[in-house]
Amino acid sequence: MKANIKSLLQVHFAVFLLGFSGLFGKLTTVSIFTLILGRSVFSFLSLGSFLNFQKKSIAVENKKDLYFLFSLGAILALHWLTFFYSIKLSTVAIGLLTFSTFPIFVTFLEPLFFKEKLLLKNIFIAFLAFVGVAFVIPNFDISNSDTVGAFWGIVSGFVYALFAIGNRKVVKKYSSLIVSLYEQLSVVMILAPYYLLVAKETVPFKEVILIALLGIIFTAFAHTLAIEALKNIKAQTSSVIFCLEPFYAIILASILLDEIPSPKTLIGGVIILGTVLFSNFINKD
Repeated sequence: MKANIKSLLQVHFAVFLLGFSGLFGKLTTVSIFTLILGRSVFSFLSLGSFLNFQKKSIAVENKKDLYFLFSLGAILALHWLTFFYSIKLSTVAIGLLTFSTFPIFVTFLEPLFFKEKLLLKNIFIAFLAFVGVAFVIPNFDISNSDTVGAFWGIVSGFVYALFAIGNRKVVKKYSSLIVSLYEQLSVVMILAPYYLLVAKETVPFKEVILIALLGIIFTAFAHTLAIEALKNIKAQTSSVIFCLEPFYAIILASILLDEIPSPKTLIGGVIILGTVLFSNFINKD
């Protein structure tokens, strides 16, 4: 099998696995804090073991870089909290589709951080994406849990855009695996005190297994597959495939959770993902 074909299959499989992530917000009964803490613990241990097996150094050059990595971990923690809260309040489809607006936020934020020009075509694309969001939101009643869930999904997308921009800067200096390792450690350091001092939640063994699967298979392994595939395919190609994640998640939620999205939600999803795909193509290097 040719290397590029193998890498394409790797990315598709990685995105399929990541599509399961949102379902854990519904499949588990533990609090969001406990779910995210457990996910990060198992992901951190998996990444650490993998790097140790490869005998790779995980040292960073200076304290400034270390603080920056930990700051990215704090942003990641906030992203996961808002993302899973969105899904808890609404549905997997609404949570994933509203989160999928993050590339649009990146379009507006990158010129601020990297002194790049904001193009008129990207403003138009952003407008179309939020037309799609209007379809995804059932109604604009703040007493409706789906509407509030959609709002937190958009917040999650905005926070993830900040995370993606920060990663763009740091991966120029360190490997993605090392970056992920420190980010996961940061999430653990932030949430562990809350769990130990406030939540003090007892987690049934069944839930531990689910959280372990989320952290090891659907986080560490999936991201490692996707990163490894970038050796043979363009990041542009990978980003297009990643747009399939909400579709995989919606199909899985329909089968496993009996969550059937309304036609209006599906139309909104097509508009959002269509604009993101179009943006990827017209802005490619």
